[in-house]
Amino acid sequence: MARCTVERLMRELGLKGAVRGGGAVKTTWPDPTAANPLDLVNRNFTAQRPNELWVADFTFVSTWQGFAYVAFIVDVFSRFIVGWKVSRNMKTDFVLDALEQALYARKPDTSDKSGLIHHSDRGSQYVSIRYSERLLQAEIEPSVGSTGDSYDNALAETINGLYKAELVRKKGPWKTIEALEWETLNWVHWFNQTRLLEPIGYTPPAEFEALYERRQQKCLKAA
Repeated sequence: MARCTVERLMRELGLKGAVRGGGAVKTTWPDPTAANPLDLVNRNFTAQRPNELWVADFTFVSTWQGFAYVAFIVDVFSRFIVGWKVSRNMKTDFVLDALEQALYARKPDTSDKSGLIHHSDRGSQYVSIRYSERLLQAEIEPSVGSTGDSYDNALAETINGLYKAELVRKKGPWKTIEALEWETLNWVHWFNQTRLLEPIGYTPPAEFEALYERRQQKCLKAA
């Protein structure tokens, strides 16, 4: 369908596309005393299989009760949100909870030599001793952006932007953090199971992973 046709139909129906962008609150506070991991991604946000590369970041949402902070961990292969958490503060426990959810849900097999990389920005939460130790315990290789700008964690920033455009601004203003948490749960389920994503062939993340698993099973049977 031609772009002008879509524009005309949307105009006649009174529809407007979601617009990304807006004001920002500083959430990344680098720790100058921390020994940061290397950047193992170098802005190459691609993966050949699930549990090869995860990206992590968090954003803020204004509510009548104050700011809430929302963390996501995303599997780069399918864009599946594997872990998330809504919190009233930006302490390390908050992002650790999202990591624990991802580990419980995915149970990544780190015995494979290719392993799993966890990429984030240089925020003090992600390079903290406790977070680093948890990654080490789970045998996950940490990686952080080399320059600290948004392009070094572009995929995670993209998910944050979609979350803001498709949920936060669409259904706000938010009276309570609990209401935001409930709607975030619903949005994550919709995003993983239903939302069509152009980078993975206009299929939902869950369907994309299911297709991958079926191909793997066929290869094993053929072998």
